[in-house]
Amino acid sequence: MQQMKQIVRQMFAAGCLLTFCACFGIAQLPAGMPGSSAPGPATTPQQLDPLGRTTPREAVYSFLEACHARNYIKAAQFLDLSKTASRDRKRQGPVLALQLEEILDRDVDLDVARLSNKPDGDQRDSLAPDVERIDRFGTNGRTIDIELNQTEISPNLKVWIFSANTVAAIPTLHALIGESPIEKHLPQYLVSTKFFETSLWQWIALLLLIPLIGILARLLSTILLLILKPLLQRKSKHFDVRSLKSLTGPIGLLLGVFAYSAGVQFIGPPALVRLYMSRILTLVFFIAVAWLIVRLLDLISSRLNFSSDPRQRALFFSVLPLGLRLVRIILFVVAIVATLSTWGYNTSTIWATLGVGSLAVALAAQKTLENFFGGVSVIGDRPVLVGDFCKVGDKTGTVEDIGLRSTRIRTLDRTLVTVPNSQFSTMTLENFAPRDKMFFHPTINLRYDTTPAQVRQVIASFEKILRDHPKVDVGKVPVRFINIGSYSFDIEIFAYVLTIDGDEFVRTQQELLLSILDAVEAAGTSTAVPLRELTGSANVGTQTPPRDANAVVQPELSHQQVSQHQA
Repeated sequence: MQQMKQIVRQMFAAGCLLTFCACFGIAQLPAGMPGSSAPGPATTPQQLDPLGRTTPREAVYSFLEACHARNYIKAAQFLDLSKTASRDRKRQGPVLALQLEEILDRDVDLDVARLSNKPDGDQRDSLAPDVERIDRFGTNGRTIDIELNQTEISPNLKVWIFSANTVAAIPTLHALIGESPIEKHLPQYLVSTKFFETSLWQWIALLLLIPLIGILARLLSTILLLILKPLLQRKSKHFDVRSLKSLTGPIGLLLGVFAYSAGVQFIGPPALVRLYMSRILTLVFFIAVAWLIVRLLDLISSRLNFSSDPRQRALFFSVLPLGLRLVRIILFVVAIVATLSTWGYNTSTIWATLGVGSLAVALAAQKTLENFFGGVSVIGDRPVLVGDFCKVGDKTGTVEDIGLRSTRIRTLDRTLVTVPNSQFSTMTLENFAPRDKMFFHPTINLRYDTTPAQVRQVIASFEKILRDHPKVDVGKVPVRFINIGSYSFDIEIFAYVLTIDGDEFVRTQQELLLSILDAVEAAGTSTAVPLRELTGSANVGTQTPPRDANAVVQPELSHQQVSQHQA
């Protein structure tokens, strides 16, 4: 748990650093209209327009900003007044700008965010390369387009301004707009009182729409989940439908975004307010999508955690929680960057800054990341599981925990050995847990005075003992006379005990060894004792040490230890 908290703190610090880098990248964007894109490579340097008319979107945005600031003299510079008499341009320009503002504010189909944000405009439409259509109106059986034209006002400086045909059609279009049907039935003070060029009734309607849409979206999401409930129960009988309640939040938020967007179109606030509302709804939309994905991942992870083998829970208790946190961070970053891209920001600068910030984090936490990926490798490859008895390097014991930074092993001496995962994943590992049966391989040393007939009798007795035992698996030659040693005749036993339980193996091994001793005694011989040479000044001779049980039967000690500490 302490390791997990440490990792989470490190990832939180990394997220803070990445966020700082993102903010730093945004700060490096050129000033002016939010979302001004970086100019492409050009042979000659392109001048910047101080009024913000470099792209179609920037031109319309800057025009509306100037109008809402009541600076109609500045707004008139966004109009092509070439078809207006020179003496009337100074007087009629601001008036035409005011009328065009009212036309655009009443046009609920206008979405400034959808306009091209490239200096050359949208080249995929069927219009001329220097023409960009903003909107289209129908009147008296004919259509009137509001268009922008790209005009070169000075060397290396091209700007987008409303075309001369559009300016000539402004009085006609303005005469078509009138008081909205809703405003005809409202008190005059609700219509005439304005904040940020938006009528008071529109602000009230936008605010009241929020709780109404919230209730409606919650209801619709509940109904949708009730419809999906029987379908999911048919697919999976063990699926917990109560977990679907966690999806009502993000689904309701998504439905609320679409419903509120439709409400904004119906209320019809000014174009600039609609642009700001559109940006807020875009942000909420991406957050709702990320929220929904995270909730779905939580449902999947809980489902896997519930159905997994208890011995494999290390995968779900260590890697999966951190993986979900990483996915949340990535989704959050992607949602923010996608929102900024939709708003028109040049996200290549942000991605580059995030890349540099990620590299700095990786270099600062090199050892931690090395252990982390080592832990992912151990848990993903699963050479051992929690509870397995294994030998790692020169250490033998039971695996107690597989964490993200290290693996802990309880040795035969009951000490706790902690091995960093970066080392654990590269060490030679012998896992005794996956065995389907256990090796029985003692060597019996008979005395030198044992006759060949006695040796044959002993071999036959040993083989009969092994073949008659129900828990012993033998091959074609389970008993072999393998060596005439310096002091004994060596007989090797090669068999398997059909069990994976350590205690049962020890009991079976005890039975077999006692039967083997009985067979040796029945053959009229005994086990050999090693001869030890004594050297001294008084004499040189041999001494027979007391009988040693370890010299009678010599099974491999490591397998006895494995048996006693298995399971």
